[in-house]
Amino acid sequence: MGGYLGLSGALAKGALPAATRERIALAIAEVNGCDYCLSAHTYMGRNLAKLDDAEITANRNGASNDPKADAAVRFAVKVATARGHVSDDDLRAVRLAGYTDAQVIEIVQHVALNTWTNYVNSVAQTDIDFPVVTARKAA
Repeated sequence: MGGYLGLSGALAKGALPAATRERIALAIAEVNGCDYCLSAHTYMGRNLAKLDDAEITANRNGASNDPKADAAVRFAVKVATARGHVSDDDLRAVRLAGYTDAQVIEIVQHVALNTWTNYVNSVAQTDIDFPVVTARKAA
């Protein structure tokens, strides 16, 4: 738990805006098929990050309606589905959208943190204490 809290706290102080962090969390929860995390981040995305339904749907589909955030979400999904083995073109696309190398690493760390919590909540079969959202697929 200390490791999770440490990484989560450090990333909360990072360069990525809270809305982008929620977008990534939604995309990764969908990729991993974690209903608990998808429910939690849909609630937080809507109520804290002020994402609208169209944006949440785009995030769950691995994209964003915001051009810069779209690059981050697409890159995050690529990291997750390719298990980190991204191409030079993938890196070029996220950098061309304006992300620094440090922010690219931060995106990767968000993928890792969210994958970790997705796996823990799936293994634990955590009771969903948010309005339930069900994942459509798992990679």
